[in-house]
Amino acid sequence: MPREIIRIEKLRRNFIVGSETVCALRGVSFTICEGEFVTIMGTSGSGKSTLLNTLGCLDTPTSGDYFLDGVDVKSMDKNRRAMLRNRKIGFIFQNYNLLPKTTAVENVELPLLYNSEVSAKERFERAVKALEAVGLKDRLYHKSNQMSGGQQQRVAIARALVNDPVIILADEATGNLDTRTSLCCCKNCTPRVRPSFSLPTIPTSQNTAAETSCCAMARLYPMSRTYIRRARSTPSIHFQSSMIRV
Repeated sequence: MPREIIRIEKLRRNFIVGSETVCALRGVSFTICEGEFVTIMGTSGSGKSTLLNTLGCLDTPTSGDYFLDGVDVKSMDKNRRAMLRNRKIGFIFQNYNLLPKTTAVENVELPLLYNSEVSAKERFERAVKALEAVGLKDRLYHKSNQMSGGQQQRVAIARALVNDPVIILADEATGNLDTRTSLCCCKNCTPRVRPSFSLPTIPTSQNTAAETSCCAMARLYPMSRTYIRRARSTPSIHFQSSMIRV
């Protein structure tokens, strides 16, 4: 039986906006196991970022439970959540978030700097391997301002993979890449760096060809209902307020 990576139970997230309470997540429950690819799609304001921030341990829910690789995230303090993010989660940001005056290798090494168990030699070797996997072997020592947008995005993908996470959270990860390069990153690069990695979760508002070919289709409808469809042959999941239909 596949290992359970994410388990969400009756998750709610409310925001106070003036005198109004906005319900971004309404009693969401689902489970995702090792090896699954999940895509979340929807328009602005549909709750993608709120769900992404919760899964990435950047935000805490108003109520409900979140278990990441068997760890109860809700019960952890701020410092323990930060360590959990570093050890178990890889982030790919739409706007790259690369350090501007550092090389590609140094940017990819960054998550490993916070892991005392990784030596400087191993850190460098893993960074180089990750960059080679995304086709940037000849750009190891180029700085961010010396690379194109697509190359910067590939550096961001390599950085997310270098720490050997159990989950990848990506926000339009291939949005700045051409279709051919996107397919390469999704189908070929990731398994080479992490052959048994568990889950890229890609919230996006655009139905790009590359994302559709790598992951199953899904749609998020603003505030009221959510569709998440998985790769492989797993069924779609329908969330509507606190109701679940599989």
